[in-house]
Amino acid sequence: MEDAELKKVLETLLFITDAPLPVSRLAQLCETKNTERVAAALTELKASFDAEGRTLQLMQVAGGWQLATRPEYGLWVRRLYHNKMTVRLTQAALETLCIIAYKQPLTRAEVEAIRGVEVIGPLETLTQRKLVTVVGRRESIGRPILYGTTSEFLRQFGLNSLEDLPKLESFNIENMAAAAQSTAVELIEQEAVPEPVAEGAPPPDPLAEELPAGETSGQAPEAAEAVNMEPAAEAPAAEAPAEQSPEPAGVEVSAQAETPAASAHEEPGDNN
Repeated sequence: MEDAELKKVLETLLFITDAPLPVSRLAQLCETKNTERVAAALTELKASFDAEGRTLQLMQVAGGWQLATRPEYGLWVRRLYHNKMTVRLTQAALETLCIIAYKQPLTRAEVEAIRGVEVIGPLETLTQRKLVTVVGRRESIGRPILYGTTSEFLRQFGLNSLEDLPKLESFNIENMAAAAQSTAVELIEQEAVPEPVAEGAPPPDPLAEELPAGETSGQAPEAAEAVNMEPAAEAPAAEAPAEQSPEPAGVEVSAQAETPAASAHEEPGDNN
C-alpha cells in the first residue's frame, strides 16, 4: 500500500470510529506490521489537517488517535444537538475525580481523608459515568478496593496519558493562600486606622457620639467614668437611671402626674 493510499485509509478509519484507535490497532486493520510507518503517516496527516485549516483535527487522546472538531466550532455542534442534555459534574464529584486522578490508586477511605467528607455519592456518580473504575485491592486488613481513572476520563478531558495532567506545582496554591491572607490583614488594618482629626480640634468624645443628634451629655466626670465601668453586683438596678439621668427630676414628675389625672377625668365620662 502506497503512503498516499495509507493516509486515506487511516483518515477513513478515524472518521468512522467513535473511540480512539491505538497505532497497533490501526496497523492491524491496514494489514501491516510496520507500526512506525503507520505512526509517521498519522503525524503527516495531522500536519496536513492543521496546515489546510480544516475544521476537523487529528489528535492523540487516551493512548490512541481520533478525529475531532476544533474547539472554536463547538458552538455549531451544540446547536445541532441542542435536544441532548449535557450532564455536568457537581463540585463534589469534580473534587473527588481530581484527587483520584493525581493520587491514584486510592481507597475510598483515603479519598475521604483528603476531602474531609464522605465520597460515597460522588464516587458512585463517577463510576456510572465511566470516569473512575476499580483497579485492584490494597494488600492490607480487609483488602479495600482501589480506584483509578479510566481511558474515558482521558478521552473526555483531551489527555493522551496521565503525564499530560497539569503539575500541582504549577497551581501555586501556597502563594495564593499567602496572598489571600495578606490581603485580609491589610483590610483589617485599614478598618482599624482612626479618622484624621483637624489640627487644634479636641479629640472626639465617645459618649457624645452615642447620644442622638441635638442632645448633649450632662453627666459629671464621675458619671462618665461609671458608664465605662462594669456595674457592680451590689448596686440596685433601680438606682442606675436616677444617677445617670441628665434631665431635671421635675420633668419626670410632671409627666407621671399627667397620667393619673387624665385617667381620673375619663372615668366619670364612662359612668355617664
